[in-house]
Parts: sequence; C-alpha cells; structure tokens
Amino acid sequence: MDPSKAKVPPMKDLTIDNITENTIRINSQSPDLRLTYVLERLVTHLHDFARETRLSTKEWMAALHFLTAVGQICSDVRQEFILLSDILGLSLLVDSIDHPKPAHSTEGSVLGPFHSHEAEDMAHGEAMSHDSQGEPCLILCTIKDSYGKPVSDVKIDIWETDSSGHYDVQYADRDGPDGRCVMKSDQDGNFWFKAIKPVSYPIPHDGPVGKLLDKLRRHPFRPAHMHFMFEKAGYDHLITALYTRGDPYETSDAVFGVKESLLVDFHPADEMIAKEHDVEIGSAVLEHDFVLVSEKEASDLRDKQSRKALADLGRKLKLVHGLPVPDVD
Repeated sequence: MDPSKAKVPPMKDLTIDNITENTIRINSQSPDLRLTYVLERLVTHLHDFARETRLSTKEWMAALHFLTAVGQICSDVRQEFILLSDILGLSLLVDSIDHPKPAHSTEGSVLGPFHSHEAEDMAHGEAMSHDSQGEPCLILCTIKDSYGKPVSDVKIDIWETDSSGHYDVQYADRDGPDGRCVMKSDQDGNFWFKAIKPVSYPIPHDGPVGKLLDKLRRHPFRPAHMHFMFEKAGYDHLITALYTRGDPYETSDAVFGVKESLLVDFHPADEMIAKEHDVEIGSAVLEHDFVLVSEKEASDLRDKQSRKALADLGRKLKLVHGLPVPDVD
C-alpha cells in the first residue's frame, strides 16, 4: 500500500482516556466490514482488560514472552496454540457459537491438538490400532439425520491414543499413522471398526501451556475418549468425541470437552456380535448413534442465536453470511 494514499486521521497526544477510540478510528478504513468489527471489539476488550487489571509493563512483557514460547514449540504435529485455546475454554466456546446443535442431535466437542491429515482410509471391520498392550474393543455406530433417516457416504475421521496415553504423532521414531483412520458410512448409515479402549491421559505439559496449568494449580489430564469428525456436503461439520462414563477425570477435563450426552458405556460382546464381527465373546463393545444436522438447520439456529445475542448487547449490527458487521445503511 502506498503510504501517500493512506487516509490517516491526525493523532497525537494520545492518553489512557483516548487511545482506544483513536486506535479503533485508524483501524476502521478497511472495506472489509467484518474485519473492521472484529478489530474494533478486540481492541476495546484488550484495552479494557489492561485498564481493569492495571496491567504492568513487566506483566505485559511476560505475556509476550509466553506467546512467543507457545509459537516456538509448535510444529507440524504439535499445535500449542490450539492447546492454549483449549485450556482457556475458547475452543469449546467458538465451536458452540459457530456450530450450534438442535436438541437431540450429537453435540460437538474440542478438536484437540493432535488431529492430523495422515490417517489412512480403512474398510469397515478393520483394526484402527495396532497396540498389542491395549484392551481390544469393537465400535458399532450409526449416522442419522435429525429426522431419523440414515446418512450414507459420510466421511468419518477417527483418532485416539495408544494404551500409554500417547498419540502416534508424539513418537519421533514412528513409521506411520496408528490409532487413527478415515472411513465412510455405508448405504444404511453404519460404520464399524476395531480399536482399543480409550485411556485417560495428560495433555502435553512440558511446554508453556503446561507451565501455565501448573501455576494455576490445574491438572493436565483428560478423561478417556475417542475423537470423531464428520463431513458430508449439505451437513453441518461435526467435531466431537465419546467419553468413557465413570472416568476419574470426567468432571475435571483439562480442556472442558465432556458433555453428558457424549458419555458412553462399553458392554461385553455376546455370542452373536462376537461371531458376526470376529471378536472374542466378552470383549468390550461400544454402540452409539450419531445424529447430524443439515447446514440449513445449523445456519438458521446460528442466525437466531446471533440476533438474540446482538439484541441483548443493544448494538446496531446486521448479519452478513451469518456473521455480525456494523449496520451502516
């Protein structure tokens, strides 16, 4: 951008009392109304935070060093910023706002920092995990829409830890993906596979996020769970997880992911299931029905909730592509 063509409002002698309005003013020249609105609210809340806490220079620098360290530890297989967002409750909040779920549909949960795009396609009934130390289990699932109709050809991304509580990407000497796969639901909306029973485990706490948890006297553990991600054109994107009921960390998940509707129970395989799926009688079985909502259902609900939230704020805004922007008409 040519500086000579920039329409910069005159600003000098800025103080605690006028820095916020002037920062917003100079940031309000973009034709992108959504960007302008997001930056206006971000600056407002950041400045108010500094005023309310009487933020010191030492604390400000400590925060900058902390964020620098978060970025430095990130890699292709470790996303410390997602972890930070998770432990601050922001991940769950954003998902709940952007992907609202009507009653009786499957609720979302956090993505977590260990999803990867390396998972291989797997046929129904095959084993996702090759961990010989884990307790084998069979997962039998259905996918239906909000009217109870089976949904076929849904892409399902699934991942879990090994029996020691580590994801495959946490091993430097790994020779390929394990404990993760990609499947498609069949014509009846079914999918099934073999895995190991999930175990509880600590999120990575050897980095800056772990140090923050320690200062806050918070534990880093997550209850036993298995991740699922569902994608199909015309349906709202769903990221969720199933959590083992009765886990010691069920009510204190470090990343706030547990919801009552996502708690599940395993039961022993009877003779019929064992024979049909080639598993041992008495081995662990999990059966679960997922319910997806259409993009329109999710969009309509999101717009309804957004309008109510904006009305409660008393701000003159309108929705563009489902997102609030200043109403300057």
